[in-house]
Amino acid sequence: MELIEDNYFCSMISKRNWISLGLYFVLCTLLLFSCNSTYTSKKRGYFKVDFPERKYVAFQQPGFPYTFEYPAYAQVVKDSTYFDSNPENPYWINLDFPQFGGRIFLSYKIIGGKAIYKVKQPNGAYKDSTGINAFDNMVTDAYNLTNKNQAITNAIKDSVMHTPNGVTGIFFKVGGNAATAKQFFLSDTTKNFIRGALYFDVTPNSDSLKPVQDFLQKDIEHMINTFRWVHS
Repeated sequence: MELIEDNYFCSMISKRNWISLGLYFVLCTLLLFSCNSTYTSKKRGYFKVDFPERKYVAFQQPGFPYTFEYPAYAQVVKDSTYFDSNPENPYWINLDFPQFGGRIFLSYKIIGGKAIYKVKQPNGAYKDSTGINAFDNMVTDAYNLTNKNQAITNAIKDSVMHTPNGVTGIFFKVGGNAATAKQFFLSDTTKNFIRGALYFDVTPNSDSLKPVQDFLQKDIEHMINTFRWVHS
């Protein structure tokens, strides 16, 4: 009986050794091929967004000092408040894109006109103060508002624009996770000044918003290229 048990035990040990040896060779083979294989990076993916067909309609409102073409899938909303401040005049509007959770703020100013500015007091409170809209100051303000994103952006590029309609201005592209990746201003330098900024009603994330930003970039370019000042 002992001999039979010993032979059986020895045979089981032998089988286990062969199994272990086989597994060892399999693992070595896998490691060999994995070490010599070429690494291929995965392409960056984005959430699929169904974009509407591009169509444009004219914005031509009686009394407004400007006109342009805007996307038919946007909603024009008259701006009653602008970041907790009252607009200077009735020519401030928003272009809403509900399907994207986005909005383009358009704030109009009259060069040389009076405006209400909030001035910070020594105690930290703000007080309304009347000032004059000087062209140079408005250009400086446009740059300052854009540069507020420097803490979270990796690049700010500004480009001078000259449109077919003779309108001039500056376009800002803000990189990184800025709240306003697309900003611009247009002016005739003597009477009219308008600033535009694209915002999204979500936490800024350049990766997830890129497809929508790229799509609306074309619409903003069309708006600018069709923009005209209406002379009274």
